This record gives sequence, C-alpha cells and structure tokens, in this order.
Amino acid sequence: MQLNLGTKIRELRRRDGRTQENLADALGVTAQAVSRWESDTTYPDMQMIPAIANYFHISIDELFGYHDDREEKIKSILENATKILTKQGFTMYQGSLSEDVGECVNMLRAASEEFPNEPKILLKLAQALHMWGWNKYGAKGHPSDSSGIIEDDIEYNSQNIYWQEAIRAYEKTLKSNLSAEDREIAIRQITPLYCRMGEYEKAKALANEQNSIVISKELLLPLATVGEEKAKYQSERIMALLSNLHFSISESVALRPSVRTSEYGRQIILAIINVYETIFIDGKCGRWHWEIGALYLTLAAYEMDNSGSTEKILYYFDKGFEHCSEYNRIYNENEYQYTAPLISNLPHIAKGDLKPIGDDFWKKELRNYRKNIVEEIRKNPKYAECFE
Repeated sequence: MQLNLGTKIRELRRRDGRTQENLADALGVTAQAVSRWESDTTYPDMQMIPAIANYFHISIDELFGYHDDREEKIKSILENATKILTKQGFTMYQGSLSEDVGECVNMLRAASEEFPNEPKILLKLAQALHMWGWNKYGAKGHPSDSSGIIEDDIEYNSQNIYWQEAIRAYEKTLKSNLSAEDREIAIRQITPLYCRMGEYEKAKALANEQNSIVISKELLLPLATVGEEKAKYQSERIMALLSNLHFSISESVALRPSVRTSEYGRQIILAIINVYETIFIDGKCGRWHWEIGALYLTLAAYEMDNSGSTEKILYYFDKGFEHCSEYNRIYNENEYQYTAPLISNLPHIAKGDLKPIGDDFWKKELRNYRKNIVEEIRKNPKYAECFE
C-alpha cells in the first residue's frame, strides 16, 4: 500500500478548519515541518504519530489509511464464515458437519490473531468451535437417579478440546466491546456449554447476572410506546414469549425419558403446536414455520421411538415437511407480511432476513428413521427433495 501520510494530514487539518500553524503549535514543531509532511517531502517521527492521531481524534490505523481496508477484510471474513456455518443446518451431533467447518475454524483462528480485539471475529470463532466440537465428539449423558432428568456426562464432555477452546473464546468475547445483541447470543450459547463441561457455578453466576424476564425489552417496550409502535411490540412480545415457552417445554420433555416416551409428553408438544396454529389462524406463520415444523418432526421421532403406527409417523412427518417447505419458500421471497390479527404488526420479512435450511437437512433427518418409514416417504413424489 502506498503511504500517503502527508495527504491524510492535510485532509484532516482542512476537515477541522485548522492551519499548519495550529497543528505545529499543538505538536511543538515548526509550521515548515508540517508543510514538509503535507508535501510528502519528509515524514513525522514515529514517536509523534500517536499525538497526531489524537489531535484529529482518530486511530493510528485511520491516520495511515488502514481503517477501510481493515473493516472490509473483517466484513469479508465474517460473511464467508457465516455462509459456511449456516449452510450446515441446525441439527448438531457427532459426524453431522462437513470439513468446511473445520477449515472455517482455522480461518477464524488466524483472523482472531490478526484482529485480536475484534468482538465479532471472537464470537464467530467461539460458535465455529462449538459446532466443530459437536461434530468431532458429540455429547454424552445419562439419566439422573434422583430426578430422572438426563444429565451430561461431565467426564466425557469435559475432554472435548474444541469446547474447551470455545469456552475460552466466548469468555474473551464477553470481555470485549460487544453489541447488546451479540452479548445476548454469547451468553445464551456459553451457559449450556458450561453445564456440559461441568462448570455449573460459572453457568449459574452468569445467569444470575442477567436481567429478570419481567424487565426484558420484549415485556417493557409495549408499555413504553403508543399506536402502531405499541402494536408492533405487542406482537413481538407474544412471539418471544411463545418461542421461549416452546423451547423450555420441549427441552424439559426431551430430558425426561419417562415423559418423552409417554402419551402425556406427546400431548404437551401437540398443545404447543396448537397455540402456534391458533395465533397464526390464517396459516401464515413466517419464520415460525420452522419452529412448528421442528415440533412435528419431533413428534414423528417420538412415535418411532415408541413403536408408533406408520400412519401416525407419516402424518407428523408430512406436517413437518410442509412447514419446513413453506419456511424455505419464504426464505426465497423478496418480501413477506404477517396477517393474523394478533401479530399483523410484526415487521415484514425481507429477502436475506431468514437463515437457510441446510442442503442436507432431510438426509440428516431421515438418517434415524426406520427403514420401512423411509421407503414409504421415498415412494411419494411430494418428498423427492428429501433424497436429492
């Protein structure tokens, strides 16, 4: 890169309406010295560079013209990493990912060394390591003798070298200058990871530092606004609460084998689906098509685990397929609007707002289905994309 330091100093001086004499007086040099800098006849002494940058209230990188290059490189790295990580889909288990993710981990490691204090690079590295740890080792657990809830196998999980590194990256991320949104993401992801690794006190301490649900932005914003803005926040509050209720109940059922294998457990999942479908009375569920589809596929899996009828398994699979297909259709649309009464004020979905479903999502989903069920699905041309 050509060094145009003198030109940059002149631009900054004129930007701020300063004379060469003003700058010279502030730095303790002569106006002639400043003139020689600006004509690129000579350069300032290196020990004077921080004072010049401080005078113009910019970083040293910006003074040397590196700022734009730096930001463009960081943007390119993050876009590349996001593309690799999101195409893998949402299901994590041992052997579920392609080697692209391993290469992405190495790319982000190098980026974190080049930009050691860049919070978005650190967070993306932590997420990639988290995923790669699932792929390489998976997680083990066993039912608790006292509560019946499945507990993590700490002895096994704590040896996961990628999760060890991920925790260090998450912790460093949380000490950096994160945006509020990225901080929430990091906290949500490191807390269960702490637990899988047996770091219960760290997990509880981090959880206790956070605000209570009763003063969350989703609950407060409808109380702080009026008119259309209030209606929008009311819609967002409903869906935020429903999504969290869904994940809380689904996790509780999944972690209790005695509930998961019972009719009671399946009725609970159906009840959540019913709430979703009642709110989206017109069937336009937007990004929540994915959550509803995942619930139906969960029911199909539970039926298979409990030797359920082929008819019922195929019914739940079909419902899950339809919701996931609709989500995929919306993903490819330019704009999508909600119309059901309680949530019609939700922001429109623009192209690029949704994350894509992984290319091999259905291949992974069907991997655990009984052979006769897979054959029945294969016979129906409606599901041809599941085998492409």
